[in-house]
Amino acid sequence: MVSGVGKSGLVGQKIAATLSSTGTPAVFMHACDAVHGDLGVYEPGDPTLLISNSGSTVECLRLIPILKKFNSTIIALIGNLDSPMGRDCDIILDASSCGEADPLGIVPTNSTTLAMAMGDAMACALMKARGFSKEDFARFHPAGQLGRNLLLNVRDIMSPLSHCAVVNAANTVREVVIAMTRFPLGAACVLDENGVLTGIVTDGDVRRMLQSVVDLDALTCGEMMTKKPICIEPDASLGRAVKLMEERKSKISVLPVVDGGGKCLGLLRLHDIYQPQ
Repeated sequence: MVSGVGKSGLVGQKIAATLSSTGTPAVFMHACDAVHGDLGVYEPGDPTLLISNSGSTVECLRLIPILKKFNSTIIALIGNLDSPMGRDCDIILDASSCGEADPLGIVPTNSTTLAMAMGDAMACALMKARGFSKEDFARFHPAGQLGRNLLLNVRDIMSPLSHCAVVNAANTVREVVIAMTRFPLGAACVLDENGVLTGIVTDGDVRRMLQSVVDLDALTCGEMMTKKPICIEPDASLGRAVKLMEERKSKISVLPVVDGGGKCLGLLRLHDIYQPQ
């Protein structure tokens, strides 16, 4: 449990949230609510983090003897070591600052910033001690982009081949454009007679051809396509797909999805990776 009042309480809410999201179960409990029934969430031995810059916050001091009856290890994050909390708690974290930053020297500014930083440091240390991984983080953040990148596979959001523009190397530029207009995903898959991917034509390829080629009707898909394009397998994570698309000198926005035999299964767009489902 994390507890405090006033600005220290607000800092405590953030610390509890950070701990929970990084693998250390924690809840914030206002010190006043704690003595009015909310201590019912406690199990014997649960540790408590009390936050107080002065180390003399009455509401926190009132909690200490009660928490000891729960056999709770009491950790004090305080700015004054020579204080009642500094003397009565089991573990003391020194968050003393050189004074507040406001002109009067009394508004919680430096003290709250330091307390927040120490809370983050605690969370990071516990992550390391627990062996908390990116995969663990993703399980607790399934709606965030990091969670999507780690938990979802390409097959979960790719456009299947039936929804993609499919052409062959002998098709004309006009036929390619018509196919891409029907399925506007930004690219057309160029397949052989066995469904194996032989290349890809993107919107950018078409625009460049329009600027440089005089006789478009004489140009075939095979002449303008990108041969041996970067591809991805359906079971790859979205995170791997993002790396393939963005961590390169010339970024790409669409990937052909192929199986182990090179057969095209569909397309994956960067837009779909970042689009909330």
